[in-house]
Parts: sequence; structure tokens; C-alpha cells
Amino acid sequence: MTSTNSLGSTNITVQFNLSRNLDGAALDIQAAITAAGGQLPPQMPTPPTFQKVNPADSPILYLALSSPTMKLSDVDEAAETTIAQNVSMVNGVAQVQVYGSQKYAMRAQLDPSALASRQVGIDEVNAALQSGNTNLPTGTLYGQNRTFTILSNGQRMTALQFAPMIVAYRNGRPVRLNELGRVVDSVQNDKTASWFNGVRAIVLAIQKQPGTNTVAVVDSIKKLLPKLAGHIPAAVRIDTLYDRSVSIRSSVDDVKFTLMLTIGLVILVIFIFLRNISATIIPSLALPMSIIGTFSVMYLLGYSLDNLSLMALTLSVGFVVDDAIVMLENIVRHMEMGKTKLQAAKEGAAEIGFTILSMTLSLAAVFIPLLFMGGIIGRLLHEFAVTIGAAILVSGFVSLTLTPMLCRRFESSEHGKLFNLSERAFSAWLRGYDRSLRSVLRHKFITLLVSFVIIGLTFYLYTISRTGFIPDEDQNLAFAFTEAQQGIAFQDMFQLQQRVADVVRHDPNVINTMSSIGNPINQGRIFFRLKDRKDRVNQMTATEVIQSLRPKVSQIPGLNVFMQTPPTIRIGGALTKSQYQYTLQTPDTGELYETAPKLEAALRSLPELQDVTSDLQVKNPQLTVEVDHDMAYALGLTPTQVSEALYSAYGTRQISTIYSPNNEYYVIVELLPEYQTNPEKLSLLYVRSSAGKLVPLNTVAKLVPSMGPLTVNHLGQLPAVTLSFNLKPGTALGDATKLVEQKANAILPGDIQRTFQGTAQAFQNSFTGMGLLLLAAVLVIYMSGLPSAGVGALLTLILFHQELNLYSFVGVIMLIGIVKKNAIMMIDFALETERNEGKTPEESIYQGALVRFRPIMMTTMAALMGTLPIAIGFGAGADSRRGLGLAVVGGLVFSQIVTLYITPVYYVYLDRLQRKFRGKRGRPELQERPYERPVGESALVR
Repeated sequence: MTSTNSLGSTNITVQFNLSRNLDGAALDIQAAITAAGGQLPPQMPTPPTFQKVNPADSPILYLALSSPTMKLSDVDEAAETTIAQNVSMVNGVAQVQVYGSQKYAMRAQLDPSALASRQVGIDEVNAALQSGNTNLPTGTLYGQNRTFTILSNGQRMTALQFAPMIVAYRNGRPVRLNELGRVVDSVQNDKTASWFNGVRAIVLAIQKQPGTNTVAVVDSIKKLLPKLAGHIPAAVRIDTLYDRSVSIRSSVDDVKFTLMLTIGLVILVIFIFLRNISATIIPSLALPMSIIGTFSVMYLLGYSLDNLSLMALTLSVGFVVDDAIVMLENIVRHMEMGKTKLQAAKEGAAEIGFTILSMTLSLAAVFIPLLFMGGIIGRLLHEFAVTIGAAILVSGFVSLTLTPMLCRRFESSEHGKLFNLSERAFSAWLRGYDRSLRSVLRHKFITLLVSFVIIGLTFYLYTISRTGFIPDEDQNLAFAFTEAQQGIAFQDMFQLQQRVADVVRHDPNVINTMSSIGNPINQGRIFFRLKDRKDRVNQMTATEVIQSLRPKVSQIPGLNVFMQTPPTIRIGGALTKSQYQYTLQTPDTGELYETAPKLEAALRSLPELQDVTSDLQVKNPQLTVEVDHDMAYALGLTPTQVSEALYSAYGTRQISTIYSPNNEYYVIVELLPEYQTNPEKLSLLYVRSSAGKLVPLNTVAKLVPSMGPLTVNHLGQLPAVTLSFNLKPGTALGDATKLVEQKANAILPGDIQRTFQGTAQAFQNSFTGMGLLLLAAVLVIYMSGLPSAGVGALLTLILFHQELNLYSFVGVIMLIGIVKKNAIMMIDFALETERNEGKTPEESIYQGALVRFRPIMMTTMAALMGTLPIAIGFGAGADSRRGLGLAVVGGLVFSQIVTLYITPVYYVYLDRLQRKFRGKRGRPELQERPYERPVGESALVR
């Protein structure tokens, strides 16, 4: 639970465990608000409210309403009353934030000199406004023949109606409100503003409820907007600043294209190896059958077709054909022995069936640990793991049933010169592998040492790899927080904000900008929508666009600008000026406020970080009212009267309410603006005492200048200060967290609690558990090829300057399963040969390696081609997925070369170890010699 408290408002964010039902949590919050109601101030303008939304989430839709002819208060009426209220009722919408609200209000701006000359106290003005603006039920007149409802005209609606209101009588004549200052039609909060492309506008930021579908919610809103547009003035223009569903649709379309490209590449690989259209169709049919079956599982589980599930399907394309390829290759091998198609299908399927079952179950088992991960990472990967696991299991079922049946109907055909030529090339490839494998088996100990070196290299590469979390996705959106000195005047902040927004708006990569200031006055926000990447200058990424803007906005004096791109997934409930948070807390606020700036300064000195800032704002200029209580009581005044008089003068006080047919508006009392800037005018304010005399406030109170907090923050029950930072390009999050902790340990005293929050905290927790996840995955599979896969993956990521993040780590998990399938194909054949033909382990694994060479190469190339489009993909969201593709491609290329030799050596040594452990004497090994007939050299069925 975190809270931010400022003058007149408190925002509390309560974050629940992911297992907690959101509707049930909302009931608990409502009950807590009700229980605390008795302790809240009795004069609160509105009771506390709550929303089921993460305030740190990026809005899914920005709408800007503007008009060249209408007043902003009228535009606000259309925005807040017509658009916002109706949109907030759309299913899935959590809240509609209004930037730059200009809701109508009537302001009575009093002149202290006029009050003094007419001997009118400011409290008398308040009383007159309250009593002179009423909207009360009057009653009913029941006549003999007709019933009448009685109405009164006590309700005033505009400044023109308020102006002649009689406040008091002096010397027998009325003193009217317009004689005591100005009565104007104004707005409720004139210290806030927003712009759309440099034009004053009202901006609506629409946030969705957690767990709802962004595209569906946006579609519902867009369907409603044309109807609402007919209920607002024609002069009001509605512009869409940003639509999150556009980038989601583009990303999904890109994944769909990648999926189709992957299917095409995998089928091409099969055809290159088989060179027969009919034979290619058989394993290729496993693709649509597996995908359709997976869709059925997803439908039954209520999953949506999103980036993660589509990425799982894309990755599965590369190896759902593996089982069908192995089944086909084995049946074809039996056909080449002279058996009929029916006999070959039966015997080949029976011989390889257990191998395929082992391959399918072991590959699916790799993803089981993902299902048991907790927290936000577990929630993200759960759907991914189920989808890809379902695809694997369905493909195994298809391979064991449909593929043998199709092979029974498979028609052989004569092959031409091209086929024979390519077959001779493959045979030469196989002979080369045969010679190299015999050499490796003659030097098994050296090969074993090489495998140990590879294991050591894997650990070394892991230590030097840049670690990240969830890669950012280019959503064609960026935003900036602006911050000026505490206590800045609104007009100064107004001008500074416009200068920054103009710089951003005129950047050639920017389409639209929204800028706003207020709450607090010294801070503002700028959201800017970027062109599609292909249309940007030099096809810059969103991060590069931000980096190019930094030196431009830094030239504007008096304003700090903190830019960032919205993360793919916002973790945590705090929206800070920079993306990553580090929170300090202790009951001793003095120590906290003293040490936090020291750590902030130390973090600013780190070259790996940028935009280092904090939410500590305790140097805001303030005036303390010191009331002389004895003097006040002697003159017939109470401290409450003094405070209320000051509140009326300087607090933008709502003193009454205007009720219209479709809304309600404030009646505000305050001093004229020119008197609100000078504390010395306090002597001109008078309050009526209990004795009936007017008493000047400066006789009982004085204003003492001092410094105080602008906001006060808590984490849980303790005061807290949150430092936030962004990463310099090329800096990994793992390196940054280590540097921050080192600085904190060196500077902070031991009694200050410190912890990362949001994304940085989730990153630490996830990588703590990922080691256990990797170990769990290794325990359920055969791991002889794992070291080489890890080396290839990590080396590829390093060479292409990619981080070892969540997606690429999933790629490493996949590699474990893919590499293991190759080992299973070799080992299963070797075990059968050893049992049935009585061969030695070395001869058996040698024969198994040669026999399974073709299906191993086919399945590996299929998996490689299936992942290659992800590794080199372009388009929406491709950058975030590239690390996964590179990890799989690099791992497969390296491991394919190495495991063809390491697996046989491991098999021989493990067999010896097993025999020794059982206390049995192993059979004498035969002399190393080539197998009599290298099985697999002949072509597949003609």
C-alpha cells in the first residue's frame, strides 16, 4: 500500500496478490472506507471514492476535445459530462482521467479595500452566498380541483445573476456583491491546463480494468463515440491522440505473418530433405492439425489470441513436425528394406512409437516448471507454457495416428537426376559425419574434456551476459514528466511547459502531442505519439527518438524533463518520473529526508543511469499562520473564524453549489488575483466578532514564511522516499540494480529500509527463481547437449548485443527440449540395438547416430527455420521477440554440431558407469571399425 498526500488531497494505492479476486478486493476496500468515515474531516467536498485500476498503467486511449470558437468550460462540459461519463460505463473501462479540466464555476473575487471601506467581513460574504443561492423543495399546493407543485427562484445559475446579490446593509443602503469585487464566470480549477498539438484542449485518458482485453474495450468505445458526438456541439472537435489497440493489432498481424512465414520455411525444409511432394505433405499436415488442436485447447481454457499465445504457436511450428518427420523417416526406411507399404507402416510405427512418445512427453515436460512460477512472471508465462505444451502433445498424437495412416496411402514415384544428385550430396555428408564420429569415438576422453570446457564456458558467458527483464516494445508512444522548482508561479510553469511541448511537437518523428500541467503546479506531463517506425528518420526506435530529444529539451532553463517509453507491462502501482524505482523508508523522517538526497546525488554520478530523480519535495515555500489566541478571544474571535477567513481569501473555497439539470458547479469565493500574491494585504481582511465589531485579521494573526513539504509519501505505514532512474542505452537492468545497491549500502545507515519497487523488484525476484526453473527443466530431460546449447545461445546474444531477458531465457528452456530430442533419437535406437542384437554400447550408439542422422538434421533444420523469422523479424513488436529467436537459432547451430559427437561419448561413459555401479563386468568392446553398412545412406522411399 502506497499513498501520496498533498494539500487538500490524498491518493492511496492498494496492490493485492495476483490470486485475489478483484471484485472481492473492491468490496474489502469499500468496507474499509466506510469504517474510516467517522475519522475523516466533516467538511470534505466529496466523500472518498475508489477505482479498480492500476494508476501506473498506460491509458489505452487518449481523446482530445477542442474548439476554435467555444469557451473551454463549454468544451469541458461536453468532455466530462457527455463523453467521459458514458465512456466510463463501457464494460472493461476502469476510469477516465481528465487532463486540463476546465469545469465551469462562478467566482466571487473580493477586493479587501472594498470590504474594508464598506465595513463588510469576508465571513458575511460567505453567509450571503450560502443563503442567497438555494435549491430546496418548497412543497405542494393541493387545491379543490388541481394540485400544484410550488417552486422558488432561489437558485442562481450565472455570474450575471449572482452580481446583484445583497450581502449586507450599510447606512440604510444595500451592499451588493459586485460592489465588493468582481463576479465572473470562470472554472473550478484555473491552475491547470492541457494542450493538444499546441492548442488548448480537454484531454481524456481512458484506462481499462485489469484482466480485460484492450482491443475489445477500445472497439466498444469507438463504437459508442459516433453516437456521443451527436450529443455535443458541432464546434467541438474530437481527436484521437493515441490508440493502444493499433499497436497491438500491428504486433499481432506481424506475429501472424511470422507464423505463416515459419510454416512456409518449415515445409520448404521438409521438401529439400525429402524432394518428394507426396512425402512432404505427410509431415506437413501435422502443422495445421496441431495448430487447430491447440486452438481448441485454448478455447476450452478461455485463452485469448494475444502476443504470447501467438508467439508460442510460432515457436511450436518448428518442432511440431519433428515427430511426424521421425515417424515418416522410419517407415520409409522399412520400405527401402523391401517391405510393403502396409507392413512398413505397421512395423515402422511400432518400432519408433515409443521414441516419439518419449520425445513428445519430455519436450512438453520442459515447460512444466513454467506453470508453477509465481508472481507476475508466472502469470505471464502460464498461458505461453500451456499453449506450447498443448501444441506439442497434439502433434505427438497426430504423428502416432495420422502419419502412419498417410504413409499407408503413400505412393512412391521415380526420381530424376536432380533427386539422385542431391541424394549423393547427402550421402557424402553422411560419410563425412561417419568418419568424424569414428575419430571422436577413438578419442572419447578428449571429447569428454571438451564438453567440460563447454560447461565452464557456459557459466562464464552467463556471468558476462547483460541481464534484462521484459524487453520494451515500440508502441509508437513516448511520454515525459516535467518538473520545475518548488513554489514556481503558475504562469511561469505555463510558459515553460509550452516551450518544451513545442520542441517535442516539431520533431520530425512526432505526429501528435498532449501536454498538461497542474496538481502539483510545478509538475507536468507530455505524451507524444510517434510515426510508424518505417516512416521515422533513419527508422529510429522510440528509444533513439527520446535520446535525440534529450539535448534539445535540456537547453530550456528552469525545467527538468524526464523521458521514457511506456513499458510493455507496467508492474507496480506507482507511476514515477523515471521507469525504475528504489524506495527508502524509516519512521525517522528527519533522517530519511537528510540521507535520501545524498543517495540521489550519488546515483546521478553513475554513468550507467540517467533521469535520476526522487519524489521528495519538502522545500516548498509556505506561510505559517500564527494566531494570537489570547488577543483573538479578547476581541470576540475564535481560531476557527480566523482559519475560515484565511481559507476563504486564499483557499479557492467552495462556498455554495449551482445545480443544473445535468451537472453541478462550484460557487467559489476568493480575493482578487492581485491580492493573493501579497501577504501584506492581510491587514485589509476583516472578520465580524461576537460583539458585532469588525476586527482586522492582522491584529490577531500574522504570516511567517517558512519551507515545508509539497507532498508526503508513505509505503505501508512508514514515510517513504522513492528514487527513480532510467538506464542509459546499452546498460542492462541487472548491472544497474547492482550499482544502485552498492551505492545504497555505502551511504545509507542501517536503520533505513530500502527495496526496489515495480519492474526492478520483479526483475530481481524473477531471476532468483529462474535458476531453479532451469534446474527443474534439466531434471526432467536428458542433458548431454545442454552445455553446447547454452554456449550457442549466450554467445549469440552477446554477439548481437542482446540481453538475457525473460523471452531469451524461455528460448534457452526450449533449447533444452529440442537438443534433448536429438539425443533421444540416438539413444533409443542404440538401446534397442544393444538389447535385440547383442552389440556393444559403442557399436550401438555408433549405428544409432548414423541411422538417425537424417531425421536429426531434418528436425533441427525445421526448428531452426521455424525460429529464424523471429530472430530477424521486423515490424511491430519484433524487437522485443528478437532475443528469443537469436537464443534459439544460435543455440541450435552450435549444439547441432557438438551434440552429434558429445551424445555418443556420454552414452558410452554412462553405460560403463552404470555397469560398474551394478558390479557387473561389461562386455569387451569391439575394435573401432566402421559399421558394415552405414544405414541411412540410401534415399527415402521412392
